Order: sequence, then structure tokens, then C-alpha cells
Amino acid sequence: MTGTRIAALGHYQPAKVLTNDDLSALVDTSDAWISSRVGIRTRHVAGPDEPVDEMAAHAGAKALASAGLTPADVDLVLVATSTAIDRSPNTAARVAARLGMASPATMDLNVVCAGFTHALATADHAVRAGSATRVLVIGADKMTEVTDWTDRTTCVLVGDGAGAAVVEAAPDSAGAGIGPVLWGSVPEMGHAVRIEGTPPRFAQEGQTVYRWATTQLPPIARRVCERAGVAPEDLAAVVLHQANLRIIEPVARRIGAVNAVIARDVTESGNTSAASIPMAFSKLVERGEVTSGAPALLFGFGGNLSYAGQVVRIP
Repeated sequence: MTGTRIAALGHYQPAKVLTNDDLSALVDTSDAWISSRVGIRTRHVAGPDEPVDEMAAHAGAKALASAGLTPADVDLVLVATSTAIDRSPNTAARVAARLGMASPATMDLNVVCAGFTHALATADHAVRAGSATRVLVIGADKMTEVTDWTDRTTCVLVGDGAGAAVVEAAPDSAGAGIGPVLWGSVPEMGHAVRIEGTPPRFAQEGQTVYRWATTQLPPIARRVCERAGVAPEDLAAVVLHQANLRIIEPVARRIGAVNAVIARDVTESGNTSAASIPMAFSKLVERGEVTSGAPALLFGFGGNLSYAGQVVRIP
């Protein structure tokens, strides 16, 4: 059977940066309060004329250029997002139009913060099944547009951005593949993370999410490694959903990835939902902090109390 690999990555963030001190002028908070509780120092904020599909297209174009490909080389576009306001055309179709693609299949996936790893698995399955040859997978969210800026428990968390990966066929023996996905959810606890209402607003039960993430997710992540045949101590990188540094660090520790570089992009980007994993992964690769061909664990979790993870080889 044909295997798959990530050929290249790309990311994009808006130019405007919002610091903790900036936030302290909006709500009753401080740099010390935010840093100690969630580990975030800054976040990027998209303007009113910078929609989700524009950020996604920038990240996608960067990934294609890094892979040495053109938009015409892609026959499937998958965009993971939960903050696109319009229903149709979907975000993937708008990205394809921005990039000048001719006739790709286009689909959006809404699994909130676990969206990118769900989309990556979908791309892997499509290529393995022969229904696609090359897939542009993007996670993009404009969380600041669904944020209540009077609520200090949530407005300090969020940022905007996009990250992308190019997925293509590769021999299973190439050692540069995408491992089996392990995914699931806790549907009865969907109320713990929400984007609801008119206008839609982000809300969460922070302590519920923290307890679930730090206690339930480490054994699931270890099972992801088992499926890929990679021991946690052999991981070169761990890229978890960038929700909160107080979740990322204990979960990574409990996985047992003692030799891995741990992505901590949350400190400068905040929680960018579906964008967080591809954006953090792209930055690690771009900065040369990880070795090409080495194994990395990607693990998304969050809204719907959904999760999805796979071990991939670093492009």
C-alpha cells in the first residue's frame, strides 16, 4: 500500500501583536497574572479585513513554495477551522480560488482545536485510498472574532493565524511517513468548550478542560506512539495543541518524551485553535530546531473534548 509523508510546512500570522500589557488596559488583568496561569506573553490579531481564508491561503502558499510545488499540483484542499463565519463557499474553496487552483476537491473540517490532526489523518487516508495524489492541509482560525473582550478568563488566551502542510504519497519503507491516527471524543462533555450564539462567542470551563487534558490525554498519546511503533523516548519533537503552557508541559512530561523538543509557541501566539499545531510545527522546522526524518508526535485536543494524534516524520 502507498504510504504518505508531509513534504513541507508553512505558517502565517497577522502583523498586529497584542501584549499582556495591552490586555490589561481592556480588562482587569496583568502580565504577571496571565503569564503565571497560561504562559502566554503575546498573541497576533487579524484585522477586520483579514478573513480566515486569507490567512489560510498565505500559509498554504508558503507550504507549497517550500515543497517546490505549484497550486496546480494539488487535487484536494482540506481546511480545519471553526471560526469561518460564512457557510458557503466553504473556506477550502475560497483558499483554492485565492491560490488559483483549477478543480480540486475542497472540504472544511470543524473539530475545533483538534481540527488539524483530524484533517491530516483525512489527507493520509485519501492518498492511501487513491482518491487524492497531493493534499494541501490547513488549520486556520480567527479566534479574536469570536471572543468576548470583557471576559478576562478567555480573552487572554486567544490569537489568530494559520498553518499548512503538503501531504503526498511516499513508499511505506521511506521512513518519512504519517503514522496511524488515534482519534475520539467525549460527546457528553461537549459543553466544556463552546463557540455558540449569535454572534458566536468562545467560552470554556477551564478547570474541567485542564483536569481532562492532564489526566486523560497522556495515556492516549502513548497509544499513538505504540501504533506508530515509536517509543516516547525516541520522539524528536512533541507538538501538542497550544492551549495553555500549564497543560502542554505536564502532558508532555507524562507522555515520557524525555528527549523531545517540546513546542511552546503558545507563549508568543496564544491559543489559535486549529492553526496551533501546524503553525508551531512549521516554526520548529523553519528555525532548524528539529532534524528532518526524525519522528514527531502531533496531538490535537479541545472542543467537543475531541482528540486526534499521529506520529509523523519531520519534513
